[in-house]
Amino acid sequence: MTAIAPDHVETSLMERRYEEQIEPVNRLLDETRALRPETSVSYVDPMHNVEEVRIISLFSNIGVANENGLIDAGSEEAATRMLGMQWQLGLRPEFLLPWNVHPWHTPGEANGKFTPPQITSGLKPLLRMLKVVPRASVLIAHGTEAHRLSEQLVKTQNPLLWRRGFKTYKVKSLDGRAFAGSPERQQNHLEEIYAAYSDAMARTGLALVK
Repeated sequence: MTAIAPDHVETSLMERRYEEQIEPVNRLLDETRALRPETSVSYVDPMHNVEEVRIISLFSNIGVANENGLIDAGSEEAATRMLGMQWQLGLRPEFLLPWNVHPWHTPGEANGKFTPPQITSGLKPLLRMLKVVPRASVLIAHGTEAHRLSEQLVKTQNPLLWRRGFKTYKVKSLDGRAFAGSPERQQNHLEEIYAAYSDAMARTGLALVK
């Protein structure tokens, strides 16, 4: 789709970010940005659906924000790995919602390695987001920063978590150093990620592709 007319598609997606199926999350991101007016935020693609989401993909979002204005897994290679995993498992986008550890970006600058306070600052936005996706009961944390925020989430002992039987998984980032090693090592990381998503789908009642 994007290979045919990427500029048109990206503009269209941003124009659709307040459609009913995703509006609560993207309005929340507007409120999050308003807390730091000098920053920008990335939005959730309208192909996702707040009423259907079962699994949260939490990305460490080190680096620059995607020019299309949407949350993604990282580089083009990372996005390709994510899409390939979804296709192979039969995980439809409406059942998944991407989120960034640190929702804010400084326009024109890349995010460096996050400090502990920067990671902690993402906790309240994460909890607020979980309140508007009522069927989400799994979070898969990609990368070190995401691992740390997921640990902080569990430590809150928020009633929302135990009511939903919430579970977190820690896996490698889909980008960066995790995929800079040998092909065998990269394959092992991919298999671990696939296993986490497969288990998450089974846990939330989603059927795997046979």
